[in-house]
Amino acid sequence: MKKVLFAAVVAGLFIGVSTAQAASIQDKYNKSCAACHASGAAGAPKKGDKAAWAPRLKKGEAALVNSVKNGFKAMPAKGLCMDCTDADYKALIKILSN
Repeated sequence: MKKVLFAAVVAGLFIGVSTAQAASIQDKYNKSCAACHASGAAGAPKKGDKAAWAPRLKKGEAALVNSVKNGFKAMPAKGLCMDCTDADYKALIKILSN
């Protein structure tokens, strides 16, 4: 019984962390990405536009993260997310491209 209870507590912690991370990424999207990627401003590919994201995704994750970090065309360096990590950028790219 104790093992089951312990497993449930550990699983709950992971779910809580995962949910908090997802909320944090969503907050970062809302704060830094949505202004352009929700509307397509300045040629930004819109969130969820699979056709627009397909050729970008073909470049690979490393190239996309590099573009975000250094800026690309009208997108400023770091996409205005100055506290984002590479893992955050990868998660944001996944959110944007799906």
